[in-house]
Amino acid sequence: MQRLNPVVLLAFGFASLAGSFAVRDLPAALAATTAYAVAALLLLPSWRYPVACLALCGVSAGLVAYSAWRLGNGDHAPVAALRILVLAWPGAVAVGFVDPARLGDYVAQRLHGPDRFVAAFVAALQRVSGLTGTWQQLARVRRVRGLGPTRNPVTALRYAGSMTFALLADALRGASRTSVAMDARGFATAHDRTWAEPAPWTRADTVGLALAVALGAVAPVTMLLT
Repeated sequence: MQRLNPVVLLAFGFASLAGSFAVRDLPAALAATTAYAVAALLLLPSWRYPVACLALCGVSAGLVAYSAWRLGNGDHAPVAALRILVLAWPGAVAVGFVDPARLGDYVAQRLHGPDRFVAAFVAALQRVSGLTGTWQQLARVRRVRGLGPTRNPVTALRYAGSMTFALLADALRGASRTSVAMDARGFATAHDRTWAEPAPWTRADTVGLALAVALGAVAPVTMLLT
């Protein structure tokens, strides 16, 4: 997974999304879930991140299964839960390996997306990915000043509100600086741009794209065979 380009990584998510519509019975659900689990075991460098994604997706799957059971369709509850896992889990795992800068290079050079839109989109993604670091810096500054959170729920709620407001203010300042910098470099009027990094398509990318399509086709093929 670490050797694949970002477009191929996103293909895993889109293929699982398309394949999830064919998860209508238990054999198709089990086949698709097992296929993605085996692929994760063989392709991912560690199980810690995919298990975390599986736990988060499992919350949604459990809620959907509970809703199906409460509506009186208990036999369909496992299928509904597995459909959510097939829909969400592969894409959530694949997105964790996507680098925003490389994604922009490949979307612009390989998919021939609009240059100005791609550059602005990548800048926005980089700002979003930096929110975690900004939150940690704000937390350290507040602890140094003796304004850290306490065990009091009211104080903790006020702390979270003030941190969110400070994060919003920093995001707005950063967006303003990015906008001025992009205008100064001609992004407002330029339509054709050069790119610093190449976007090669390797044999591993071809194999990865074929694997993404094959995994997405597991559920439809199983449904047809059964």
